[in-house]
Amino acid sequence: MIDIVSSTFLLAGAAFFFFGTVGLLRFPDVFARLHALTKADNVGLGLIVIGLALESASPAVAAKLLLIWLLVLLASASVAHLIARAALRRGMRPWQQ
Repeated sequence: MIDIVSSTFLLAGAAFFFFGTVGLLRFPDVFARLHALTKADNVGLGLIVIGLALESASPAVAAKLLLIWLLVLLASASVAHLIARAALRRGMRPWQQ
């Protein structure tokens, strides 16, 4: 039963990564692309971490996976902010309909 639940989380995480990539390719400006990447990749990684933690042999491994995910959350938010600020400084404006 754990294998089925773990596989479900892993597949859902892979789907979020896929849709984040589609958003990167389809969205019109840098700000929308950043949003797609940071949201989808962070949720996708979180689901993959849950799936791997369920399959891990020890709580220490699960804690390390959680720590990695938290560090990625912090790094991706910081980098997305820096990229968006640099885009604004270069004169790029968010897309308007």
